[in-house]
Amino acid sequence: MSAIWYLYVLECEGGSLYTGIAVDVEKRFALHLAGKGAKYTRSRKPERIVAVQTFPDRSSASRAEYALKQQTAASKREFCARYPYQSAS
Repeated sequence: MSAIWYLYVLECEGGSLYTGIAVDVEKRFALHLAGKGAKYTRSRKPERIVAVQTFPDRSSASRAEYALKQQTAASKREFCARYPYQSAS
């Protein structure tokens, strides 16, 4: 059985947004904070997870990630309002 994948959006310093995919969003966020995530988040420190959407597999999460990355900042903010992050802890 394949793992559930998540599309996530981070708010970074300066209010910019970073979009990525992961099986464990909180673990991936910790990697971004430690400077071991994406190149983008090494120069723009992530401040919080703002949105998460669930997908049944990596392929569909990757397609959604690509589509969201093509959107305007306003559209990304609408996505964040539609899929707000709820901390498990």
